[in-house]
Amino acid sequence: MSAELLGSGTSSEVRASHADRDRVVEVLTAAAGDGRLTAEELDERVGAALSARTMGELAALTGDLPVVAEAKDVVRIEQEGSSVRRDGAWAVPRRLAIESTWGDVTLDFTEAVLTYDTLRIELDMQGGTLRLVTRPGVVVDTDALVTDYSKIRTRGSRGADGPVVLRVEVCGRLSYGRVVTRAPRRGFRR
Repeated sequence: MSAELLGSGTSSEVRASHADRDRVVEVLTAAAGDGRLTAEELDERVGAALSARTMGELAALTGDLPVVAEAKDVVRIEQEGSSVRRDGAWAVPRRLAIESTWGDVTLDFTEAVLTYDTLRIELDMQGGTLRLVTRPGVVVDTDALVTDYSKIRTRGSRGADGPVVLRVEVCGRLSYGRVVTRAPRRGFRR
């Protein structure tokens, strides 16, 4: 946990709260999910985080990890006749409201920073494609999506390779469009 997570002006000797400990555990879990920590390192650091008394003790547990932008609770994507893409180490919010007309939206979860266990996508899309690129542990549920002249294709979104780390719930309305869920494409070097 770096100075950014401590907050400006926060002393390392200030007593840590339950929320501070929980926030550090979330950062450590995300780092392990990204392959930055082994299972043993995660267990060791989570134990230390849960018993930490000060903000300085918490900061020492995440000092060698990259600083990640904190995920917002709600993010809106509004577009007409264009394409929007979220990929790389983007912070996944709790709720994503998408309004799209005659355009595509791609959400790539392969390197995304997961700080919540559920993402609710409230979709209002006409004439476009919502593309979800998943990774092991990401499960997509489209049961609450109302479709008119549309197609839903889910491939590689079951999370059977391990525990579920993110549940993506897609709800709302899709007209004359598609929802495509797939695993990342393999490159020539893999």
